[in-house]
Amino acid sequence: MRPEDVYALTGVADPRISPDGTRVAYQVWWIDGEANEYRGAIWVAPLDGGEPRQFTSGERRDGSPRWSPDGRWLAFTSNRGAEKTPPQLYVMPVDGGEPRKLTDAKEGVEAIAWSPDSTRIAYTMRVRDPAYEEEDDAKRAPRRVTRLQYKLDSVGWTVDRRKHVFVVELAAGEPRQLTQGDGEHDDPVWSPDGKRIVFTGLRGARWDVDLIERLYVVDADGGEPEPLTGEDASCTMASFSPDGSRIAYRYLPEDGTYPHHGQIAVMNADGSGARLLTTALDRQCAPYPLAREPLWDGERIVFTVEDGGNVHLYAVAADGSAAPELLVGGEQVIGLYDVCDGRLAYTASTYTRPMELYAGAEQRRLTDVTRSFTEGRELVEAERFTAASRDGTEVDAWLVRPAGFEEGKRYPVLLSIHGGPFSQYGTGFFDEFQVYAGAGYAVLYSNPRGSSGYSEAWGRAIRGPIDGAGPGWGTVDFEDLMGVVDTALARYECLDGERMGVIGGSYGGFMTSWIVGHTNRFKAALSERAVNHLVSAFGSSDLFWVFERQFGGPMYDHVEEWLRMSPATYARDIETPLLIVHSENDLRCSVEQGEHLFTLLRLLGKEVEMLRFPAESHELSRSGSPRHRVQRFEAILDWFGRYL
Repeated sequence: MRPEDVYALTGVADPRISPDGTRVAYQVWWIDGEANEYRGAIWVAPLDGGEPRQFTSGERRDGSPRWSPDGRWLAFTSNRGAEKTPPQLYVMPVDGGEPRKLTDAKEGVEAIAWSPDSTRIAYTMRVRDPAYEEEDDAKRAPRRVTRLQYKLDSVGWTVDRRKHVFVVELAAGEPRQLTQGDGEHDDPVWSPDGKRIVFTGLRGARWDVDLIERLYVVDADGGEPEPLTGEDASCTMASFSPDGSRIAYRYLPEDGTYPHHGQIAVMNADGSGARLLTTALDRQCAPYPLAREPLWDGERIVFTVEDGGNVHLYAVAADGSAAPELLVGGEQVIGLYDVCDGRLAYTASTYTRPMELYAGAEQRRLTDVTRSFTEGRELVEAERFTAASRDGTEVDAWLVRPAGFEEGKRYPVLLSIHGGPFSQYGTGFFDEFQVYAGAGYAVLYSNPRGSSGYSEAWGRAIRGPIDGAGPGWGTVDFEDLMGVVDTALARYECLDGERMGVIGGSYGGFMTSWIVGHTNRFKAALSERAVNHLVSAFGSSDLFWVFERQFGGPMYDHVEEWLRMSPATYARDIETPLLIVHSENDLRCSVEQGEHLFTLLRLLGKEVEMLRFPAESHELSRSGSPRHRVQRFEAILDWFGRYL
């Protein structure tokens, strides 16, 4: 894979089974290189096999297919129309015809859900303050901020654009806004009788500080929402049982510390009788970013689980009478999924194949969308191995050999570090590793302590150090990563230990900056969208202050500890040539984090450069402008090419 092959990427997303269980609708996405845009179309395939057919035009970006319960309509979102049109809600007859536009707003439609009688659709959308009617920023009124949650990465200003729940009639009429006020609302779901809507909400006097998501219920015709869950956990993504008596949902304990595994829970429809169903797994049951609500399939509930770099499908008895059961496993990452009367559809990816559509526990592949990308390119399988950390701890790790690998030849090495830290590198397709391998590098990656996908104790191993619960960032995680390098160099003769680079983004960028401040064994480094100065990030990020729950205390009471964990503190010790990559619209790790370290290193006479991408967020490498993604890859290969 070469940098320009970003334009050839494609895949399948968001499968939804028809109410009669015979067909599955899904999105096929691709990149229009000439327009520098992402495109998408809705397709429909027979669930038992057969030729898929394209359902929508895909002239822009169609997505989120949703069958009406009576099987007559498909709803979807699309940004078709004028340039920069946000996604709007459309419906189209299943048997053919013209799509009908149900919304015409200045903000995008999200999280759409049909009413049980197929006459209404609930959705969420941001609501703009009237000040936005003034298009000249120099004349617009100032924003009055009273909440910590006033901006959000990849979304922008939210203080005057709160997300609310709406309902629109299929027949006609203006959408009705069901929720009001200064809060955030998401993921509406209808009760089977169509009288109520349950949604996830951040509401109340301290919602922006406590960040405890609760499930609320509101009358479908309007009224004041009532909470169904309390303040001991964040409860999200509800799903009604077919008879309407119970609700399944995702549950995350809120005890003031972080991280915890997300669990699957069930309660009665009135909020009573809550019980957890998945604690026996001791695994993360809330994968990010591809996740949907737990799904009812008769008397069992289907959900996904992170497990050692994989994402698998599980089912558990809704009454808790049996332990969770593996439905689909193997060396793969399962994305989104759907079930209907025992029938299963899901997307999945492997090391060398982006997301395709599959059916059933027997893993029948229904699509071949990515052949256009995989054919004619040498994509490299990763090799899993076990590394030993300094204290003997075993760490899951992988090696991706260079494309065109030749026995007896020694290759430069890139150590890649994931973000989070409570996330995992997986066994699915990752364009970064394939581009580096295509350029002749051997790639090492791993899930050190602090990662998800393993026991909760593994994920909490780098908590602290303020509360004494653990050693904090840059301790055993650093030792694990160095252990991965040491084990790989001893095991694989093809790796050239004299030509090693290190790269990472977000927390992986933190670790990259930290590593070069604590060892000179790497010849070059690239720190991307990193948090480099924890004290300033506390106030400049959209939510970095929340990491006081992982560190054990807030910055203002523990400035020295926050500084001690900041890579910028060790700038004098950095001798490795460093490229700092940052997006100018990154609200998660503000561009000042890159500027801070660059300024320090330049004043200290170190070898440093900064690469700034305009109009991009924290998600540049995953969903940024295709042209910028190509330019980013070119810059990475140029930087490491100079030194390795």
